[in-house]
Amino acid sequence: MSGKFRTISIYCAKCSALLYKYHKGGTGGLVKCFLDLIVEDNTHGDMRCPKCRQEFARLRIIQNKPAHKIIQGKVFTKGMTRK
Repeated sequence: MSGKFRTISIYCAKCSALLYKYHKGGTGGLVKCFLDLIVEDNTHGDMRCPKCRQEFARLRIIQNKPAHKIIQGKVFTKGMTRK
């Protein structure tokens, strides 16, 4: 992996449960999570909140790699910088 990454925490917007710790690159908003950059997965890979069972992502192939495409409004993050 090249480039600069920072670790962010991704939480369920409905119940505030921790879903992922993720190595995020770039300065844009969170749109997708590549599976190989997920550091800690509390969802057991089913893309549902472990606490309230809300679906927050869908599995997609992006740039020939599997990724979780985030459904807008279903998650919030901590650790990202805002301009």
